[in-house]
Amino acid sequence: MKAATISELKKELIEQPEKRLVELCIELIKYKKENKELLTYLLFDSGNKRAFVQQIKTEIDELYEAINTELNLYFVKKSIRKILRLVNKYSKYIGEKEIEVELLLYFLKKLRFSGILYEKSKTLHNLYQTQLKKVSTLIASLHEDLQYDYQKELANL
Repeated sequence: MKAATISELKKELIEQPEKRLVELCIELIKYKKENKELLTYLLFDSGNKRAFVQQIKTEIDELYEAINTELNLYFVKKSIRKILRLVNKYSKYIGEKEIEVELLLYFLKKLRFSGILYEKSKTLHNLYQTQLKKVSTLIASLHEDLQYDYQKELANL
């Protein structure tokens, strides 16, 4: 089955009655947890992005605290990747580069000061370096005032 283009879907959705649109939304959220999370964000949290970002940071803190650094490095890597997936997912929901930079910097800061010896693991070190490059690229696309603030924060990492 070939998926329709966004413009085709938009035209068709405009023609649908309100009740049918609600039914379509419910069908979408039944099948994927991510669709349900996105709709939850759009309906309840998109009006207050600062509070939502604070919730994400709290969740990141909790996930970092749950990492058992005494275990095998393999499990530590899995936990770090899980946190990064969460950051990327929420950044995609919000869709603002400034907030994505803020969340990635927070993630990197937590990793740096968590006590995890990421330098000793090639995989974790590469992950850290890749995210630093990504943040640098994102910062370059922001307004000059924001660039200055975030560059100072990035220099500390």
